Amino acid sequence: MRFLGNIIWIICGGLLSAIGWWIVGLLWCCTVVGIPVGLQCFKLSSISLNPFGKEVVDEGGAVSLLLNILWICFSGIELALANALIGCFLCITIVGIPFGKQFFKIARVALFPFGTKVVRVHF
Repeated sequence: MRFLGNIIWIICGGLLSAIGWWIVGLLWCCTVVGIPVGLQCFKLSSISLNPFGKEVVDEGGAVSLLLNILWICFSGIELALANALIGCFLCITIVGIPFGKQFFKIARVALFPFGTKVVRVHF
């Protein structure tokens, strides 16, 4: 069921979300200081491609808080708003609610990506 959900997910906007993460990651990697932020974007793009069967676990600290503040100022709001708007649009129909919930999960990660870890959930 997760496989089918992820295939439909890519069609319903997951690919656009992953492309957004990749573009932001490339922009951050243009500077030496931004390379760790860009690499985090590339890691988190994996949840944009197949979110079903994955959970987000918070493991933040002081350094994560500082990086999240910088992230929100430069890139986080745009990615979080885009994912939240797509999630709201998908929640209009009953069929789209599971996909909208996944976009809301990604929006939370897009707002605070540092100190989060994406883990696979085994049923």
